[in-house]
Amino acid sequence: MTDVQHTQVAIVGAGPAGLVLANVLQRSGIDAQVFEQHSREHVENSPRAGLVEHRVVDHLRRWGLADGLLARATRHGWCDVVVHGEPFRLDYAALSGGDRHWIYPQQLLVQDLLAALDRTPRFQRPVLEVDLTGRRPRLRGAGFEVESDYVVGCDGARSVVARSFPDGTGGNVQRRYPYDWLTMLAHLTAPVEGIRYAIHPDGFAGMMPRAGALGRLYLQVPADEDIARWSTARMRDELDRRLGTDSGRPGIVRIREADVLRMRSGIAGVLQRGRAFLAGDAAHVLTPSGAKGMNLAIADAADLAGSLVRRYRDDDPAALDGYGERRRVQAEHTLAFSEELLQLLHLPPDAADTAAELDSRRNRVRWLAGNNPEAERFAREYVGSGELVPAPHPPA
Repeated sequence: MTDVQHTQVAIVGAGPAGLVLANVLQRSGIDAQVFEQHSREHVENSPRAGLVEHRVVDHLRRWGLADGLLARATRHGWCDVVVHGEPFRLDYAALSGGDRHWIYPQQLLVQDLLAALDRTPRFQRPVLEVDLTGRRPRLRGAGFEVESDYVVGCDGARSVVARSFPDGTGGNVQRRYPYDWLTMLAHLTAPVEGIRYAIHPDGFAGMMPRAGALGRLYLQVPADEDIARWSTARMRDELDRRLGTDSGRPGIVRIREADVLRMRSGIAGVLQRGRAFLAGDAAHVLTPSGAKGMNLAIADAADLAGSLVRRYRDDDPAALDGYGERRRVQAEHTLAFSEELLQLLHLPPDAADTAAELDSRRNRVRWLAGNNPEAERFAREYVGSGELVPAPHPPA
């Protein structure tokens, strides 16, 4: 018979959301345990996002979780949009009042967050079932069972916690886009000084900064494209053609890895059910457009951590009320901006007049690169202006 263990907050998933939540709770004197299906090596070395919003950095700094980022990250405040070979610079730092992105690969942030924990996650311990029928949630896996006051699903779009919600209300209702992105990690001739987006008759292309002279590259491809159809030479040629070969961007030395990203987005039907909560990709799935996914996930963790700290510190169960609705509103707002950027960067697949579509986007980009209220609004949305939901300060 399996012994039943106990914790105050059980967190399923050791991604950025789960690890930020666990760190804040543990530093607030709350017993929080993380369960992760993969190995530590896998979690620490999975390259994904790379742009961190300044408000997320402020939250991490407040809790003593930003030392590595502050020491090693670089800051970016502009991006170039190339419309069929014609470049436009969007100085979003100037337009937003000085706010910039921090460039810090997700795997490095995850390594920092793991090192900061007081209690190491239980790696290679997949949670197979979450039972919400009793007074307290129960997690069950191979050889273990855990009872907790609260359970938080930070375990991705196929979240086992979301599946435990009655009638499937926790699952993501996803939109499938009529195109995918070929994504590549490449060694470049120099670091990427600013993001480059390209709007081209044959599809979108992008170059994003990563650590050092690494870059994340994207190419729009047909939906359900087979990666086997893309040789390295074809990738390089298509990137050069769409991105442009001017002196404003680094060259490609070697493509290290490549895959096809299936483009989907969606928000879970319910983000909070009794003592169970969803955060990160379990709550919402975003495309890479605008680099919002990891930042929104950490914002979820900041909100929920603040509510849980107040719940235990003030003995106030009502502190958790409204989490689901707050996060839904924020996810919908963030998703709307991501959609706005996607529509700007992609021509309609059935466009009757490609030249007219390009002219429309050229005029739109020229306006966004100017000095006007709409450009300022776009810049603030892009960089992530404002503060995260206020959370209690760390204990003295």
